[in-house]
This record gives sequence, structure tokens and C-alpha cells, in this order.
Amino acid sequence: MEFITNSAKETKKLAAKLIKDFIGAKRKNALVFGLSGELGAGKTTFIQGLAKALGVKERILSPTFVIMKHFNNFYHIDCYRIDKPAELKELGLEEVLKNPKNLVMIEWAEKVRKILPKEIIWLEFEHLGEDRRKIILNLI
Repeated sequence: MEFITNSAKETKKLAAKLIKDFIGAKRKNALVFGLSGELGAGKTTFIQGLAKALGVKERILSPTFVIMKHFNNFYHIDCYRIDKPAELKELGLEEVLKNPKNLVMIEWAEKVRKILPKEIIWLEFEHLGEDRRKIILNLI
């Protein structure tokens, strides 16, 4: 599926709409989204909209330096500064991924693809100029 948004507000609304399609489903492990795309492509903006839809009150910023932020059962991970996937294992990612109550959003997920579960929803972000974004949803 492919979506075009024309503003940050539209990107956030799309995130809120999409998460409703996935949240209620029963699963054995965490619900995991892998986000990829260049800097400024809209990954963090998307996650801000999703977090708001989930009722997260804290301000959502990309955890580039801390790598992982946790809000109840919502995890926001940024792999931009990750050199080796094993670094995420040291932060307890395996346990996070085992809990079916958890929602895990991973920016720059392609960098750690080999340690991610097979059941992941991939979102590819493309900057189309100004505030326009193309967001491609791939269910694997």
C-alpha cells in the first residue's frame, strides 16, 4: 500500500489511522514496525502521530542518542547510531519483542534487520519535496 501526505499533520493522521488496523489483533509476540527512509523523510513525525493516538502524553523525539525510549507498552527505537545489531540485544530487545502487549517502532530498522522477527510491518518513507511524503506499507 502506498500513501502520499502533504504535511506533517497529514503524516500524523495517517499514523493514527493505520495503527487502529493493527492494534487489536491477537499475536504471539510484539507488534513491530520497521521504518526506513532518509533523514527528514517523516519517520519520527509518523511515530509522533501514532504515539498521540495511543494516548502517550510525553513529547516524542527521536531517541538517536539514547537508542530506545519506553512509554508503557510502546517502545520507540532509533538505530541511526547503531553499528552492530548486537547493541540492541544488550538493551534487552529480545525480551521486548517477546511480549505480545508491546508495540515497537524501529527507525532505521534496515540496519538491524537480521535480528528482527519475520513478522514485521515495514514502512518506507520518501521525501517528495516541501512537506510531501510517500509512505509505503509492506506487510511481511
